[in-house]
Amino acid sequence: MQRVRVGMTGLASVLVLIALASAVFNSASRAPAEAVGASKAATVANLADASLDNSTKPAEPLAELGVAPSTTGEAEATAAK
Repeated sequence: MQRVRVGMTGLASVLVLIALASAVFNSASRAPAEAVGASKAATVANLADASLDNSTKPAEPLAELGVAPSTTGEAEATAAK
């Protein structure tokens, strides 16, 4: 009788584990929920399209970011603006 009880308990625990794994995989296969603070795909696509429309590239992108000093003179910098 003890062996039957242990066997039934083991079988029940395996069935519970399978049901739990099935629930986890079903929830993972659904459409993913958006995380808080995550970027939205449409917004990122619009930003990418806007950056592609800019046909003039900056002469010194690092200087505009403030990473490196500008190599143009002060008169050329004010004329460019």
